[in-house]
Amino acid sequence: MRQSIYTITVLALATSPCIAFTTPQIAFTNTPRCVTNSKTELAMAMDLKPEPDGGDEMTQIDLIEKTRMKNMGKSEDGKMIDGSDVNNFWMTAEADGSFVQKIRTKLLKEAGKNANFPGFRKGQVPPYAQPQMTMFAVQEGIIKTCESAVIAYGLKSIADGDGGSVEVLEDIKDLVKGYKMGDSIAFTASFVATFDEEKQAKLDTITVDAEVVDVDSTDAE
Repeated sequence: MRQSIYTITVLALATSPCIAFTTPQIAFTNTPRCVTNSKTELAMAMDLKPEPDGGDEMTQIDLIEKTRMKNMGKSEDGKMIDGSDVNNFWMTAEADGSFVQKIRTKLLKEAGKNANFPGFRKGQVPPYAQPQMTMFAVQEGIIKTCESAVIAYGLKSIADGDGGSVEVLEDIKDLVKGYKMGDSIAFTASFVATFDEEKQAKLDTITVDAEVVDVDSTDAE
């Protein structure tokens, strides 16, 4: 189970204000980005990794805003023990700004309980630690958005030990540069997962209902 972001933050701040932060199950890369003029309305003023060619556009089963996902085909990892196929997926989404702000507020509150920095009164998080608090909040917002998207598109995540980590394709440090608290933040990611058969059955039902024709109204024409 992924360790609480709040616990990690308190430990990180207590150890060093400049300590590097790594989140289990989510990998952030610094792969160079392609220059593009296409940006979503609330996206940060930065270039996202280009959308990969091919793949099948996924349909949402549960509503999640400002998110797209594509099935990029079967993974070389093969099948799970239960025989279910492992597929590669690509997604683009926005972590909601108000949610990120709530996370940061909670982080500050939790960190303040144990903060004891030289030159600052006990419980006070100094200014030089504030940017890292923002980075933690943005990172957790992205993680939660990925987790919600997996569920919304009727997928099942794979344990990190089985190669199921999500790779966020943008550099988290670039994402938070000039970030204004309250803004939503766009990102892209790739991961492997299996289909949730129960959720997919729900999608099949929705599709069938959409294809039903009202015979009376057709005859009236």
